[in-house]
Amino acid sequence: MSHNTFGHLFRITTWGESHGPAIGCVVDGCPPGIALTADEIQRELDRRRPGQSRFTTQRREPDSVEILSGVFQDSDGRQVTTGTPISLLIKNVDQRSKDYGDIAQKFRPGHADFTYEAKYGIRDFRGGGRSSARETAMRVAAGAIARKVLGGITISGGLVQMGPHKIDRSRLDWSRVDDNPFFCPDPGSVQGWADYLDAIRKDGSSIGAIVEIVADGVPAGIGAPLYGKLDQELASAMMSINAVKGVEIGEGMAAAELTGEENADEIRVGADGQPKFLSNHAGGVLGGLSSGQPVVCRFAVKPTSSILTPRRTIDRDGNETEIVTKGRHDPCVGIRAVPVGEAMMALVLADQLLRHRAQCGNVSK
Repeated sequence: MSHNTFGHLFRITTWGESHGPAIGCVVDGCPPGIALTADEIQRELDRRRPGQSRFTTQRREPDSVEILSGVFQDSDGRQVTTGTPISLLIKNVDQRSKDYGDIAQKFRPGHADFTYEAKYGIRDFRGGGRSSARETAMRVAAGAIARKVLGGITISGGLVQMGPHKIDRSRLDWSRVDDNPFFCPDPGSVQGWADYLDAIRKDGSSIGAIVEIVADGVPAGIGAPLYGKLDQELASAMMSINAVKGVEIGEGMAAAELTGEENADEIRVGADGQPKFLSNHAGGVLGGLSSGQPVVCRFAVKPTSSILTPRRTIDRDGNETEIVTKGRHDPCVGIRAVPVGEAMMALVLADQLLRHRAQCGNVSK
């Protein structure tokens, strides 16, 4: 299998399967001298970890990360990056491969079973193998390192829609996303979402969601005008997340309904003498380059394909049959996609920032 590496100067390569002994990644291109401990990475992993509420899969994985290389103690006794590849390892401890025995010969609708078999002639049916969202734990781990590279740039993410239910943006508060099991930035929506998802879960079904990721403090000029556009690479990064079916930057699809007057982000001079945009329909990116405004990205996550409702399918021999997917699954996979989206934003920005410095030198805020 090719294409397991993401990024240019700041590059990550992930490996491992859902029901293998471990998963891991190698982070290449991290600058030296950055303070880094396993505890800092673990804090991000704990936000994505399964089994933390009744609204996520009950697979009990501690996701304890080990740093195998790329750090050393400096003269002050701090553990810092050395500039060499950073290798990270997470052991799998709660696999139930027997849950997938019934689907060894059948293709699950909505999953990658058929397409993997068509491409490779073989597939790991235990939890989806390499196609499982288990792989995203390593993206979150690598994203924690990318955040260290970004310095003062802050990244916030949250669920802004579950099924047909949207947040009330007049109540949006990014500081509240870790106060509820949905990473919801609108405290007023939490109870209604809980009741809604409880009903979905008890029916053995699932529902989709929309996740929003915002990066504040991104300096102007990050990106490239043509084949390395910041919004282009963000779209690619978010689309690489399992179950994501759509991405938009700023107004996104809604821009099609706006006039030129409405959509234009007019500019004045702020009190500090710096350019001040009067709106942010562009989502912080103009011509592929960051404008200095918050970078805003949203992505849509489809309903989890593993549900208890019988569905029609075929087996490997081409016979028509039905299938019920057993095992432990997320009724709304969009919930745990929030930390993954944040990580992908961090990875793109860290890579773009290093590429900018290589060509143009350091940027001022």
